[in-house]
Amino acid sequence: MVTQAIHSSTIRPEWQWFTDSRYGLFIHFGPYAQIGRGEQVLFREHLDQQEYADLACAWNPEHFDAALWARTAKQAGMKYACLTTRHHDGFCLWDSKYTDYSTAAQSCGRDLVKEFVEAFRTEGLRVGLYYSWMDWRIPAFFDGPDKDPQGWAEMKTYMHNQVEELLTEYGVIDHFFFDGVWPRTAEELGSVELVKRMKELQPHILVNNRLGPSEGTKTYADGGAGAGDSDVLGDFGTPEHQIIADPNRLWESNQVTTWRLWGYTKGERWRPADVLLDLLCECAEKGGNRGGNLLLNVGPQPDGQLPPEFVERALEIGKWLDVHGEAIYGSDGGNVTEFISRGRQTTSGNHLYLIIRFWDGEPVLRLADLVTPVKRATLLTTGQELKVEQQEDVLWIKGLPKESPSRLFPVIRLECDGVPEGNVWGKQRLWEGDPTRIADWARSRGTSVYVDGKRK
Repeated sequence: MVTQAIHSSTIRPEWQWFTDSRYGLFIHFGPYAQIGRGEQVLFREHLDQQEYADLACAWNPEHFDAALWARTAKQAGMKYACLTTRHHDGFCLWDSKYTDYSTAAQSCGRDLVKEFVEAFRTEGLRVGLYYSWMDWRIPAFFDGPDKDPQGWAEMKTYMHNQVEELLTEYGVIDHFFFDGVWPRTAEELGSVELVKRMKELQPHILVNNRLGPSEGTKTYADGGAGAGDSDVLGDFGTPEHQIIADPNRLWESNQVTTWRLWGYTKGERWRPADVLLDLLCECAEKGGNRGGNLLLNVGPQPDGQLPPEFVERALEIGKWLDVHGEAIYGSDGGNVTEFISRGRQTTSGNHLYLIIRFWDGEPVLRLADLVTPVKRATLLTTGQELKVEQQEDVLWIKGLPKESPSRLFPVIRLECDGVPEGNVWGKQRLWEGDPTRIADWARSRGTSVYVDGKRK
């Protein structure tokens, strides 16, 4: 059985960039974009393998401009990016010496991975690469080593060689994202040996948790079932289409900008900017020194251009981050008090940030359950100083404008006299904690079902 010790509370210095970043770009790009029905269309629609291969080899993303992608990501406030070098269809976006099924040997005659890593590094962004274990073209991957030992050995060698190639030909790689492990195990894939080799080649690299279950366990990290588990290989967890905090390891939530699909899809519906921003704020709120990142996906168009719907939303969030980024980047998580009826919270040192999703237009905001004295309040969105009154564990913030000062989420920064702390109501929420505290609160009214609480 493969085991891994739970990470300590201290992040390795070379990984601090990850938990400080909070926000990255996921890019699902491949020949499937030409069909326009998502990245898994070959399998989901059981297309003819040779027809798909012919389409892939003829693909020409003539407007692919990695420098423009990188500038857009930077303007959007993202700190790193991860590109699909090879998805489950087996088509490679780099010049691999182990196959001719690639953009370099076929298609457009270009090494898109090389262009990607160089452009994003130039903009000061960290670089990640995605690699699928699975290849829908190769029977041996699904037959497995018992049924086809020779075919499996060739496939396993091919995968290991390609991963090493990606980590030796493109400079420093910060982030590596495996995917598509089902139905294989960590032992079959040789995950332990491969990760060891990866760390030899790139000592500072972060490797995700989709490396296969250990034989005899029922835990599958693949498919984004959760943030991860301490007995599954990997440096960080990757919950997919959901946000699940993990107290034991770094984690990032993988989310789409559309309703469902990752690769370019004609007619897909787009989530609005405030919904996407809320995903980022929720990751930061649930994060802390264990991570809490949002890896937000885009599926570029078949010609290589980013969809305008994505660019519009990404840049709107980027402008919000220009003003409010201190509430997100490098933050320490939130949830100091109950705040769901108004929005979200994050903290950083002695600061508590109130990220207000629902602006009610009232001049006073009442914040219960904060026991740390508040020295100053600022409407971060405009820079306006706000008046505060505090009586024990109740704070009143006064002087708020009637109209919301931001189309997205206004933020109030509270400067506290120490690290923000909540009382028992702040630490125990609805449907949890010690129910006797609720009984005592109810008892202050009385004990009967009548209006005045008095027994008749």
